[in-house]
Amino acid sequence: MPSGERACGATLLDSEYGAPGGLFRRLKQACAAEWRAYTWHPFVQGIADGTLPLTAFKRYLVQDYLFLVQFVRAQALAAYKAESLDAFREKSGAIGALLHEMTLHVGYCAEWGLSEQAVLNEPEAAETVAYTRWVLDRGMAGDILDLEVALAPCTVGYGEIALMIEASPTRSRDDNPYESWIAMYAGAEYQALARGAAARLDALGESHGGAARFASLSADFAKAARLEAEFWQMGLRG
Repeated sequence: MPSGERACGATLLDSEYGAPGGLFRRLKQACAAEWRAYTWHPFVQGIADGTLPLTAFKRYLVQDYLFLVQFVRAQALAAYKAESLDAFREKSGAIGALLHEMTLHVGYCAEWGLSEQAVLNEPEAAETVAYTRWVLDRGMAGDILDLEVALAPCTVGYGEIALMIEASPTRSRDDNPYESWIAMYAGAEYQALARGAAARLDALGESHGGAARFASLSADFAKAARLEAEFWQMGLRG
């Protein structure tokens, strides 16, 4: 187990994401191995200590922008399937947060001489297609709970990853080229979004029969975590 993961154990077990006994924490516990492989992947460790090669981060960043284009569509689908006006408003906020996240990506890419249009002209990696189309498929084929389970590892996971990085003994702040990336996901705005997504998942678990469907939901949650880890690995290959 990486030293950073040991140091972050308390954060993970006592996470403010989701309620004790709620669906989000139950899913995370049932898929503990996949969750650890995703949230403390070597790519994440390289961001924490600043040693991740810039070529790997650039590869990830370009593909993540293309990923987010599809993720906005998935959140829009969640808004369409929202079970209440309050849920619709929450989804509207999530879409706005994603568009803000994409603005950060554009800023990074501009530093490398890549315009937004140049990024959009890049072909999607196989990992990008596999993940985003699977999420959209779960949303089209299932109900709002199926879709939110598929979305949660990304939305909540990035918030948790940022806290793990901040708590890691290998955390480097001096001349770390990824400070603005870390700051965005560790910041209050994104953390509130992540907490809200976990709380929403807990509520949907209660209202949409999460306990009776736990086996299939946990299988989807584990698959999303694996697809996230494969996305990091795609970046490393860059």
